[in-house]
Amino acid sequence: MIDFDSRRCRLTSPTAMPLAAGFLWNPRMMIHMTARGFATAQFMQPEPSKYARGPILEQKHFMLPEQGVYAHHPGRFFYVKDREDGALFSAPHEPVRTAPDAFAFEVAPTELSWRVDKGGVRVELRLGLPVADTVELWEARVINLDARPRRLSLYPAFPLGLMSWMNQSADFAPDLNGVVGRCVTGYQKVEDYFKNKSLKDMTVLLSEQTPLAFETRQARFEGEGGLHRPDALNGARMENGVALYENPIAAMQFDHDLAPGESVTHRFLFGPAFDVAEAAALKARHLSEAGFAAARAAYADHMAQGQGALNVDGGDAHLDAFVNAWLPRQVHYHADTQRLSTDPQTRNFLQDAIGAVYIRPEWTRAVLIKALSQQREDGAMPDGVTLYDGAELKYINQIPHSDHSVWLALLLEAYLDETDDYAVLDEGVTSADGRTLSVRERVSAANQWLIHHVDHRGLNFIEQGDWNDPMNMVGWKGKGVSGWLSLATAHSLRLWAEILARAGHDGDMYAAAAERFRAACNAHLWDGDWYARGITDDDVRFGVHSDAEGALYLNPQSFALMSGAADAEQALRLVAAVEARAETPYGVEMIVPAYTHMREDVGRLTQKFPGVAENGAVYNHAAIFYIYALYQVKEAEKAFDLLCKMLVGPDTQDYLRRGQLPVFVPNYYRGAHRQFPQASGRSSHLFNTGAASWLYRTVIEGLYGLKGGREGLWVRPQLPQSWAGARVTRRFRGALFEIDIRRGKPGLSVDGVAQADNCIRNIDAGRTYRVEVMI
Repeated sequence: MIDFDSRRCRLTSPTAMPLAAGFLWNPRMMIHMTARGFATAQFMQPEPSKYARGPILEQKHFMLPEQGVYAHHPGRFFYVKDREDGALFSAPHEPVRTAPDAFAFEVAPTELSWRVDKGGVRVELRLGLPVADTVELWEARVINLDARPRRLSLYPAFPLGLMSWMNQSADFAPDLNGVVGRCVTGYQKVEDYFKNKSLKDMTVLLSEQTPLAFETRQARFEGEGGLHRPDALNGARMENGVALYENPIAAMQFDHDLAPGESVTHRFLFGPAFDVAEAAALKARHLSEAGFAAARAAYADHMAQGQGALNVDGGDAHLDAFVNAWLPRQVHYHADTQRLSTDPQTRNFLQDAIGAVYIRPEWTRAVLIKALSQQREDGAMPDGVTLYDGAELKYINQIPHSDHSVWLALLLEAYLDETDDYAVLDEGVTSADGRTLSVRERVSAANQWLIHHVDHRGLNFIEQGDWNDPMNMVGWKGKGVSGWLSLATAHSLRLWAEILARAGHDGDMYAAAAERFRAACNAHLWDGDWYARGITDDDVRFGVHSDAEGALYLNPQSFALMSGAADAEQALRLVAAVEARAETPYGVEMIVPAYTHMREDVGRLTQKFPGVAENGAVYNHAAIFYIYALYQVKEAEKAFDLLCKMLVGPDTQDYLRRGQLPVFVPNYYRGAHRQFPQASGRSSHLFNTGAASWLYRTVIEGLYGLKGGREGLWVRPQLPQSWAGARVTRRFRGALFEIDIRRGKPGLSVDGVAQADNCIRNIDAGRTYRVEVMI
């Protein structure tokens, strides 16, 4: 059913995994396409916008967890009709849903494609994107596989949905050779008119070939047959209908008489435009065989910029394929798009940059400078980072959260270890108030804010949330504290003290502060087997044994291990507690037991369905914190077991249970395994997640133990006992390291010369090193 390697992932059933999907992006847009033909797409202008919509007014959102689809969900449909007997099918699969004779949906790093065979006819579809333009490039090839001539009609039909409640229409434009849908974005305030004047309120489906007929009225296109068997396809030709203030569709008709073995290829361009002139320029640039070829080549080059730092041949081919191609691709997506936001949450902005260290370190550096330029005067980091002048903090970024400053030292550790660019610490950064301070001074100020933003116990205030942003009622009165953040602050302070020392500065005050935070956490949060999640405004500890729900939270345990707050005995106890209570066949859950009703002193996370998102899911961002921490304390076997559970597959039952292709790590899998086992493991299908960056870092620095430092490259693999060894290629500071890991008497040799320890020093950029490491 699924064939998977580093070059592609192929699904051979349109029905076994109804939500299985792949995604493509460029820096200005993203499209998520299901195997069956439904699409969720978005582009930036500069705020997130859509060019194909639902049939009714939508709440503004992009993708939802476990995104459902429906008959009129935006889709990209290609109907094929036999003009002899009227037989009809559609590709990819929706909306006719005729059982194919053969089916394949293939996700490759640079394109999505389908092959659908039915009744002696094959349809091959390819979807690609250009690098700089916000348009979809579709290629449809119809092949006669039969031994007799076939008289066929092809109908591409792309519903445009409710474009606007104010003004919408569509018609065929002969000069463009395509359907043009027009609208006026709805608004009420006068000032919004001036913002909306520059919006791309036109959506076009342009064809390389001239159609025989067209239809732009969705209701008339469907008639009584609906999308399943549209009335417009019953006659010899469509009616050339014009949509006048009604939901439009971009549908065209092409008739072909194909001899046995003969084929015909169509190319289409679908996307937004500001006006006819822009649409014409897009057509001239892309809509030809040469234009598609040029776009594919440029897109492949752009994707190659996201090449990872690692290529592995270990003891698990499934994991190898994911690590070599798909995981760095997902990391690149986050770096390239900033999650298609103009005001990414600061924590996301900084953590996505941690992963980019291994593929685009210069982008990580730019993120650091950009974020620090918006630091508040008191040293705290803002809830969101605005990416252009005039952008505003929206939605969640208008709610005060307490954790954003803690990520700076974590980002710098990864960046400096990979690049040794300690000069960045002295670079001046000017903020909105006109003050210019060095990176070192600004990160010190952020850590000082964390040191002082504490209650009488020395624990960090939580405000209306921390990393767990729906934990909004623990501290809304100004008294509640975050156990996780206090542990994370201890970790941040320890890292910052070490960075300062390596840079020749005195970090003792931060090291001492880290020890104070560790002591406070042990005094007030240790609950005998694990650390509490926090203390509410009303002085109630939660995330403790006595809680019937939400007794154990994963994040404090992870950062207790990272920060060194947990001693050896505590580490053993908390790891055992997590294993007994939170581990499942699909990974480690974030909260156990999941909440089944609102807890008003915790917040809206407890209103989420048990096992969904932050309320007890296998929330992969939290899970990878824990796995990373396990590698830090040399719990390699457990870390590897949980790491493998984070990936989909490779057996068929796991694919069917999770319902997702193994081409990305999702935001979460359903949890509450002990409460609702029938739903556990189901994928959210959301690929916006900080888990990707941390997973890549964990594989590189934990599993394969290839971590940089001021001295050079440290080689300390932690392979699972089931592996005899591994071969790894690591790109690091401009050099290439070909590493052979085997079992035997521990030691390291470089180009045949034994080393005194496990560090490779004096690295020359451009050189290839051959490394043997025995473990």
